[in-house]
Amino acid sequence: MENTAISSSDTQPSKKENTMSRTDSIGIGQEPGSPEDPSKSDETELSAGIREALNHRRLTPRQIQLTAIAGSIGAALFVGIGSGVMSGPLCLFLAFIFWATIVFSIAQCQIEIVTLLPLDGAFIRLAGRMVDPALGVAVGYNHFFAQTSFVIFEATVINTLVEYWGYNQSPAVLISISIVLYLAINVYRADLFGESEFWLAMVKVLLATGLIVYTIVVMLGGNPLNDRFGFRYWKDPGPWAGSDPSNRLMSFVNAVNVAAFCMGGPEYISMIAGESRDPRLTVPRAFSTIMTRLIVFFIGGCLCVGILIPYNDHTLTNGSDSYAGGSPYVISMQRLQIPVLPSIVNAALLTTIVSAGNAYTFNASRSLHALALDGRAPKGVPYMAVIVVMLLSCLAYLALGSSSAKVLNWILNFCTAATMFNWTVMSFTWIRFNAALNAQGIDRKTFLPRVSKFQPYAGYWAFFWSFIFLWVQGYSVFIHGNWEVSTFIFNYGIIALASVIGISWKILKRTTFHKGKDVDLFSGLDFFDALTEHYRQEREAAPVTVKDKIMAKIF
Repeated sequence: MENTAISSSDTQPSKKENTMSRTDSIGIGQEPGSPEDPSKSDETELSAGIREALNHRRLTPRQIQLTAIAGSIGAALFVGIGSGVMSGPLCLFLAFIFWATIVFSIAQCQIEIVTLLPLDGAFIRLAGRMVDPALGVAVGYNHFFAQTSFVIFEATVINTLVEYWGYNQSPAVLISISIVLYLAINVYRADLFGESEFWLAMVKVLLATGLIVYTIVVMLGGNPLNDRFGFRYWKDPGPWAGSDPSNRLMSFVNAVNVAAFCMGGPEYISMIAGESRDPRLTVPRAFSTIMTRLIVFFIGGCLCVGILIPYNDHTLTNGSDSYAGGSPYVISMQRLQIPVLPSIVNAALLTTIVSAGNAYTFNASRSLHALALDGRAPKGVPYMAVIVVMLLSCLAYLALGSSSAKVLNWILNFCTAATMFNWTVMSFTWIRFNAALNAQGIDRKTFLPRVSKFQPYAGYWAFFWSFIFLWVQGYSVFIHGNWEVSTFIFNYGIIALASVIGISWKILKRTTFHKGKDVDLFSGLDFFDALTEHYRQEREAAPVTVKDKIMAKIF
C-alpha cells in the first residue's frame, strides 16, 4: 500500500480529469501524465496503478464474505440482545424486523456507489466526494472514534467472560494480551487479517446456528426437565412489556435501539472494499447476502431469545456479575439445569470477542488511513494507523476499577450513537449520488456496474429512520429520575464531536456543498474498468477445478 497521503485540496476535479493515483489505486491523487511526471503516458500510469493494486488488494471472495459476517455478528447478538428481551418477545421480534429493513436499505445504497468506486474507506471518502468534504471528515473521525471505542470495549469485557470460570487476576493481564494480539494480526498484511477473520467468523456462524438448533430442541422438551415449554413465555408474562401505551412505546423504542446495536454489516463491507480482489465482483456479492444474514441470524436470534426466557426473568432484569451470565442463552441453560453447555457457550463467546476486537481494530485503522489519503489526517501507511489505534486502546486500562461495568455501558451507548451517525451519512451520500446522476442526465442502468433494488425508496427510508433514531437512541436519559450527565454525554457526545470537527473543517478549508451537476462521478472510473478487465482475463485464463466451482457458488 501507499505511504503517501493524497493532496489535501478540497476543490472538485472536473469530469475530464483522471485523478487516479498509481500508489493509491483508487482514483484520487496525482494525475497520470501530469506535468509532475510528463515522461509517462496515461497507459503506463494505468499499468503501474494496476500492478500496485494487485499487490494491495489481497482479500479473497471467501475472506470478504466471512469478514462481512464477522463485522455484523458480534457478542451483542448473543449477550447484548438480553436488554431487548426485557421489552417482550413480540416487541423485540417486530423491532428486529423493522430495523432489518433499514440495514437492508443501507446495503442497497452502498451496493451501487461502492461497487462503482470501491475505494479504501469507501463510505468515508465518498461522503466527501458526493456531498461535502467536511461531511467526509466528520463521518471519518466519527467512525474512527467509534471503532477504537469498540476495541477498548472488547479488550475490557474479555475479563468478565473469564470470571465465569473463577478467574480473579488483574484485568490488566488480559487487556494487554488482547491489545498485543490485535496489533499482531493487523499490523502486517490485510490477507493475514482476512484469513484470521475467516476462521473466527466460522466459529461465529457455528455458534449462532448451534444456538438456534438448541432453542428448537429445548422448546420441544429436549432438556433435563422434560419441559415442553414452546411459546409459553409469549403468553405468560406476555408478548409486550408495559402496562400502558406510554410504557409499551418505551419498550418498543428500547427494542429498536437494541436491534440497531446488534445489527450491522454495510459499513464493514464498505471499509474493506479497497482491499478486496476483483472488487466489482466480490463486493456486490457480499452486500447481496446481507438479507440472508439478517433473516437467519438476527431475526432468528431475537425469536430464539424471546422463546427461551420470560422478559421478567430476575437474572435478566437484575443483571449479572458475569458478562456471559447476562446472555439469554446461558440464563436459559441455567433455568433448565443443563450442565457443561454454559461453559462451552462461554468459551465460544471468547472467540467472538477476539474476532470482534480484530475487526474493530481493522476498521478503526482503515478509517484513519482513509482520512490520511485525502490529506485530512497525518500522513502514514496503514500499519502506522494500526499503531495509533492500539495506543488509544490503552485507555482500556482506565476501566480496571469496580465501575468497569458502567464504563462498558457508556462505551456501548457511545458506539450505538456513532453507528446511527454513520448510517445517516451513508444513506444521505447515496441520495446526493442519485441526485447527481439525475442532474447530469446519466442512465443508471448503463452507467452502474450493479443496480440495487427498491430505489430511490430504500435510500429515503434508510435516511429517515437513521436520522430519527440518531436522536431517539438516548431517550431514556430524559425520563424522570434517569438523568445523568455522564450518560447524556456518552449518548450524544459523539454527535456533537463529529459535528464540531466537520463544521470546523468546513470553516477552515471553506469547503462547499456539491450541487448535483458538479459532483465528480467519473474520476478513477477508467482505472476500475481496467482493473475489472484484468481480473476477468485472469479468471478466464486460470484453470477451473471442481473446488473453484464449489467455492464460487458458496462465496
